[in-house]
Amino acid sequence: MSPSAAIISATSASTNVTDRLGRKLTVHHMTSLDKLRLFKAAGPGLAQNQPWLGMAMLACSVTEIDSVPIPQPANEQQIEAMVARLGDHGISAVAETLNGATDRTQSEILATAGN
Repeated sequence: MSPSAAIISATSASTNVTDRLGRKLTVHHMTSLDKLRLFKAAGPGLAQNQPWLGMAMLACSVTEIDSVPIPQPANEQQIEAMVARLGDHGISAVAETLNGATDRTQSEILATAGN
């Protein structure tokens, strides 16, 4: 597998994580298109609010809760409803999962590059 294919594969994969409430969350690493759609849903003001946008990106990374598909939010109210639905435990689980995925991807990149 080429280095580019390995990176694309790692970032497009979904990961399952269980939060402290016992919910099984499917977390997807957001693509550039996913982020662009989130900016559009947030609107021009909130797209520049880094703390709000960071929380929104975590929430919008969840594609399923307990094997039930979650549609991507299309506006501010839907994004905030998703944050509320996940709560602190869900958001924390997603953040830990995405941080771990980033670390693994960087390690894979270094190993593949021969550094």
